[in-house]
Parts: sequence; C-alpha cells; structure tokens
Amino acid sequence: MDWNRAGLIAAFAVTLFAIAYAVVLFAGLASLSAPSAPIEDPWFTLLEILIVAMMPAIVMLIMALRASSPKGSELLGRWAVTFIIVTAVLTTIVHTALFVLRRAGVIDENLRPVLLSFDWPSVPYILDIIAWDLFFGLAMLCAAPLADGTRFASAIRVTMTISGLLALAGLAGPIAGDMRLRAIGILGYAGVFPITATLMALHFRQRIKTSIP
Repeated sequence: MDWNRAGLIAAFAVTLFAIAYAVVLFAGLASLSAPSAPIEDPWFTLLEILIVAMMPAIVMLIMALRASSPKGSELLGRWAVTFIIVTAVLTTIVHTALFVLRRAGVIDENLRPVLLSFDWPSVPYILDIIAWDLFFGLAMLCAAPLADGTRFASAIRVTMTISGLLALAGLAGPIAGDMRLRAIGILGYAGVFPITATLMALHFRQRIKTSIP
C-alpha cells in the first residue's frame, strides 16, 4: 500500500471535514434563540454525520504516519494507532446512537437527559470525554514523534504535542466539576488538530514528490 498517498488523502479529508464541521457548528450556534439552548436540526444531524464520517480518515491518517515513521518508533506507533482506534470506536458508537435513538422514540422521557443529551453528566458526554480528552490526547502524544523526513515534520511534532496536551488538560473539567475547563481540551482537538492535519497533508505531499518511502 502507498502509505504516503493514503496519508495525503486522509489529511486532506480531515482538513475538509474540520472546516465543514466548523461552518455547520457556527450556523447551528447562530440559529439559537438563546445561548443556553441546544443546537437543533438540521444542524445537529449534520454535525453528527460529519463527526462520524471524519473518524475513518483520522484513523487512516495516524496509520499512514506510523507506516512512514523512523526505525525504533514501532511501539509508539502501535500505541498511537490503538488509542486513535479507541477514539474512533467510542465516537462512532456515541454519535450513531444519538442519531438513531433520538428519532426512534424508544427511550423513556425521564431517561432522555441521561442517555440522549450532551449535558453533564450524561452518558454520551462522559463517553465523549473519554474518547477525545483521554484517548485522543494519548494518541496525539504517541503519534507526535513519528513525523519524520520532511521540513514539515518538526511543526507536526510540535502542533500534535500541543493538541494532545490540551486534550488531556480538558479532563480538568470533570475532575474539578467545572465543565468550562473542558474548553481547553476542545481547543486541542477542534482548534490545533486541524492545523496539524493541514501540515500532514503538506508532509505527505513532499514525501511523494521526493519519493521518500
């Protein structure tokens, strides 16, 4: 398999998905009647579809980075792929369940705030924190040293490390009981990681141009 080409496609896809997600999120927030109101359809449905669709591209991106990593980094590569797969599985389960169950009407009204909302401490919110603040953060820290071979590698290592550390810092929200602190984690994966993905597209493009295996 041509991992450089796969990495380029995956990085480009992640960047496009991230831009689309930001646009839809902004539109959803702009449509709110009050700042505390939840985002409604069609914006909520579009956000669910985009986040699930993005996950295979993120997994492929980390797998491509692992395949092109320097010798001696095999263990970090395995952990990075493992952690990002856990992130993808949890995210897909949570958002697919929300998408389906909200429309099926099979959940008792008294249980909906716990099982079908993103209000703390609902089950989806807890699983989302485990996926993104914990496992995504660990995946980024393990994957950062894998970037090598181009002039973009050092920038990828720096931004990926920052993304991972910010994601893990988001765990301060549930630990301290102040969910405003989770915004730190959101900055890591929604703010910094798209920059990393763009750099990775340039990284794999250069590897293809210079015929680096």
